[in-house]
Amino acid sequence: MSVTVYEIITDQIIAQLEKGVAPWRKPWTVGLPKNLVSGKVYRGINLFLLSMAGSEYFVTRKQAESLGGKIRCKGLPVVFWKMREWENLKTGEKEQIPFLRYYRVYPVTGVEGLVEPSSGKEINTSIETAETIIREMPNRPVINYGGNKACYSPSKDEVKMPALQSFMDSAHFFHTSFHELSHSTGHESRLNRPGVTNNWEFGSHEYSDEELVAEMTASFLSGIAGIEQNILENSASYLNAWLTRIQADPKLIVQIGSRAQKAADYILGYHNESPG
Repeated sequence: MSVTVYEIITDQIIAQLEKGVAPWRKPWTVGLPKNLVSGKVYRGINLFLLSMAGSEYFVTRKQAESLGGKIRCKGLPVVFWKMREWENLKTGEKEQIPFLRYYRVYPVTGVEGLVEPSSGKEINTSIETAETIIREMPNRPVINYGGNKACYSPSKDEVKMPALQSFMDSAHFFHTSFHELSHSTGHESRLNRPGVTNNWEFGSHEYSDEELVAEMTASFLSGIAGIEQNILENSASYLNAWLTRIQADPKLIVQIGSRAQKAADYILGYHNESPG
């Protein structure tokens, strides 16, 4: 039986979980993964697949060769959707359906003859960017600061956040803010995500999936802001739970990555644009 693209990607994530690492809980210490030639940031699950390489810039084999570089490392898979035309046997009409494909990219640090540009991040700029992301979120829910609990209430469309002083540092404050705002994107007035609109029980698969959407979104937005975070604790029970869940459903991690990208796009104001 041939291996599917979903299985290729899932195996990459499983390998990290078995090493005691959840890729979506790694900080962007070197900046969000992006293509060296186009400068575009990779999207969805690709962000977390490439974060394993410890490099900010990547190239395809063709790009590396055109720049005079020699590849000295293994490539990493990057997935994308491609439309395929097929004929509906019932209606006789031709339809377009998406299917998942992949290609490989290589970290610039592993290509002889190429030099990775400096990111030049500044902490003050990072905080200002994070504040701007929150302030300018379209159709933003009410945010009430104070108390000792961070949560989102779909019935009230309200985010509750402890004050900044309650956190050990600003990075944790903004990461938590992004996490709760991610949940709010699932409200029926926004992306109408079942993980939010349905009242799933704590501990259910649906509840856990929505939590991972929020984790990925928060990590992505923290990377956009340039906030350097401490690595969040990866407990054995947490890792084993996700290992079991992902092994049972090879499509799950790609689907959750897609939902997280849509949530981040909404918060950043890109939800009316076609995906890149």
